[in-house]
Amino acid sequence: MLNKNTLCWVNSFLAMCLLSTSAIAVDSVSSSTSTKESVDKLVAQSFTLDQAIDYAIANNPDLQIAIQRIEQADAQLGVALSAFYPQVSAKVGYETSNNPAQVFSMIVAQRDFNSNSIANINDPGYRQNFRPEIIGKVSLFRGGQDYQNSKAAELGIEAAEFERSSIHNALIQAVTATFYAHLAAIEAQKNAQNAIVAIESELKQTQLKHAAGTVLKSDVLSLEVKLAEAQESQIRATNAIETAKVNLVNLLGLPSQAVFNIASSSIYAPPKLTIPFNELLEQAMGQRPEVRAAAKQVEIAQHKVKSAQGAYLPKADAYVSYGQNSQTPGFSSSKENVTAGVAVEMDIFSGFNTQQQLRTAELKATEAVETERKTKLAVEQEVKIAYLKLQESLARLHVADVSVQSAVEALRLVKEERHAEVVTVTRYIEAEVARNTAQSNSIAAHYDALSAEAALKKAIGAWK
Repeated sequence: MLNKNTLCWVNSFLAMCLLSTSAIAVDSVSSSTSTKESVDKLVAQSFTLDQAIDYAIANNPDLQIAIQRIEQADAQLGVALSAFYPQVSAKVGYETSNNPAQVFSMIVAQRDFNSNSIANINDPGYRQNFRPEIIGKVSLFRGGQDYQNSKAAELGIEAAEFERSSIHNALIQAVTATFYAHLAAIEAQKNAQNAIVAIESELKQTQLKHAAGTVLKSDVLSLEVKLAEAQESQIRATNAIETAKVNLVNLLGLPSQAVFNIASSSIYAPPKLTIPFNELLEQAMGQRPEVRAAAKQVEIAQHKVKSAQGAYLPKADAYVSYGQNSQTPGFSSSKENVTAGVAVEMDIFSGFNTQQQLRTAELKATEAVETERKTKLAVEQEVKIAYLKLQESLARLHVADVSVQSAVEALRLVKEERHAEVVTVTRYIEAEVARNTAQSNSIAAHYDALSAEAALKKAIGAWK
């Protein structure tokens, strides 16, 4: 019969789902049909652990979002690189005026200047001007801002890839832990059912003996209490199985109504801890995605600082404009005008905007450095806790295996004494409860060790 500690372990184990995903809603009839077809295909499908991991990698929303963020970072790089290309624009302008200065300018631009233009310069009347125009511009120098921004964008892609690796690493660990929790709950349910069958059989015999006056009423009552406890354990184990399935559905990115099976569990060999802690920590610092992403954020922030510093330097642009000026929209090559030049500008006073932009960038760089340090400390703590947890789990597993052997032998001896009627039914039930408890503890310790191994792999970034 299961003890409460084992069942609490099973239920708490299910809380290890680290990735939050949004509830999946069906918005249209077509999507409902598509979802139903997907669900129908899964009815007869059984997932092994490896299959569940592969399916989660392909369908988990969090991982898909991370992939989209990489694409967004790549698009941001394209935006940054666009500053190195010429910018070409086209426009059409129309204006009319009787302002002598503007009208004189229009006449000259339209190449209509003659002697009458001077005679009527103070009273030219209204004149209109159509100007279609193509303008080209290229940045020659922007204080290194374009270069620094492009380098920051390149690092942004790498940081986004490390973030995807981080989610990938955590997702595999979560699927693995939930899968093991499901298998542990199944074994717990089997033990509970075996306990119920054994106690019900003993209860029937004891009730008959009580009716015959050979046993006390207290023996019957004790067995009824034990039966209720076993039934409660079965209910908890059954609920734990369903809860594990719900969590697994969420991680796999399946709709809540999806029906699938977990493949019959083979014997998962208990893990071994052969690598020393210092070596594991070194591996974690070298390959953990969060650490590498934090380092990239520091580099990005440093490039942003240099970009902000570039705002103090002059800016130079080359430009060329081609167009025509005429009183009618029609095109005439004789009235085309071309302008080309170089413009250099420098901010003398921007209302302290440049200074504050630089200060903001420097503060963000300091924040990135501290975030990197915090990330390393958190990873070190996680590796240490995972390492200690695996050590504890392996020790518990060894003790539990020894306990099972002792409990099985004790029950065998009590059964013989029971047949010889030298022990009470209470003693027999106690021995059976001890055997079932030892078996439950052994199962819990076995899957606890496997999950602890998965947590340690996640802590060192083994699943990149």
